[in-house]
Amino acid sequence: MSAQLESLTFVVQTDLPSLRQYLLDLFCQVAYKEGDFVLSSGQRSAYYINSKQVTLHPQGGVAVGRILLSMLSAETQAVAGLTLGADPMVTATSVVGVYEGRAIVPLIVRKEAKGHGTQAYIEGLTLPPDTPVVVLEDVVTTGQSALKAVDRLRQAGYQVNEIIALVDRHQGGAELYAEQGIRFQTVFSITDLQTRSAEL
Repeated sequence: MSAQLESLTFVVQTDLPSLRQYLLDLFCQVAYKEGDFVLSSGQRSAYYINSKQVTLHPQGGVAVGRILLSMLSAETQAVAGLTLGADPMVTATSVVGVYEGRAIVPLIVRKEAKGHGTQAYIEGLTLPPDTPVVVLEDVVTTGQSALKAVDRLRQAGYQVNEIIALVDRHQGGAELYAEQGIRFQTVFSITDLQTRSAEL
């Protein structure tokens, strides 16, 4: 069996704790960089996390989908997130859900309304009012991006009380969500990435 096929089989079949470790290592190997960076929030940082190196990675995308699906409550009917960072996350979670017997609808929230056609903020199936939706985010810094998605989804009539992120940078996002009464889960903290990165 080739190494690539072994890797693909691993992310599909392994237990969740082993998969989480695989995902952490992948983040450290391809997404976490140290240097001098300016973040989308305008803040300067000594490190940067390019999560799309993981979420758009063949094995990484499947691992993300499996981990996030396992964190969704039984009543969750859809996942959504602000484009572009959340797009591969909501898609992977929905596709993995089908293979695991769950119908999770993926929704993409635009930053600005579409300038033609329906001029919609939200792309995807139109769901009934009060449908439970969980917002997915790749990396949380101040927390504003995911909160924008929450607001758009609530304006559309959906029930949104939870955000799940791949990485929390511990720079105010969790506190903001707590103030808003929004439940927050994260797969990794920045400490997880920095500790593991130093070991590799």
